[in-house]
Amino acid sequence: MSQNIYQNEINKFSQLAADWWNPNGKCKPLHIINPLRMDYIKQKCGSLTNKLVLDVGCGGGILSESLAKLGAKVTAIDLAEESLAVAKIHATQNDLTIDYQKQTVEEHAQQYPAKYDVITCMELLEHVPDPFSVIQSCAKLLKPEGKLFLSTINRNRKAKLLLIYGAEYIARLVPKGTHDFNRFIRPSELMALVEQAKLDVEGIIGMEYLLFKNQFKLSPNVDINYILMAQKSESF
Repeated sequence: MSQNIYQNEINKFSQLAADWWNPNGKCKPLHIINPLRMDYIKQKCGSLTNKLVLDVGCGGGILSESLAKLGAKVTAIDLAEESLAVAKIHATQNDLTIDYQKQTVEEHAQQYPAKYDVITCMELLEHVPDPFSVIQSCAKLLKPEGKLFLSTINRNRKAKLLLIYGAEYIARLVPKGTHDFNRFIRPSELMALVEQAKLDVEGIIGMEYLLFKNQFKLSPNVDINYILMAQKSESF
């Protein structure tokens, strides 16, 4: 069975490896929004101490490390070897125990069904051929009452103008070609996929960019970046 990947996407993020932990480099937007992602996760989960957490599409480990620092037992998966190597070194340097693995979420789901209390899948769905396959695998990996956090980008004119023309070509916050507008996912589409995977949508929130402050805030505005939280039912 073929893997649910675009090889050019793997190559693209592998090229970022040396820059993952530079807060002013090509991954600067991830460093800016990471505290917001963590705020929402803490708001919905409470304590993460000793919770089994899976970070899908972990890249260089920015979110994985934040989860581990809150006491979670973190497993993190990705397919970009260079990014995983950076993540492992950085975790060791910071005395963090994180189980990094090179594996697709579909493969992981075959091995560890109903294992995790919390799963995060941030900024990944718009980079794979079949987003539903990822969501379905996450559902399989969750324990009953487990929580899934998905973040992606809305597909509309505003997102295209700000994230592609603005962030890539004008402000140059991220490398050109980072985003493909046709792969952006509307909230209604993501909710439908989550429900198709037999998960219950429990919340959705936007990450709104404040242009003149050069920062993001959590907001009801889901026009561009947003996070959806879903839960597996007890009887799943």
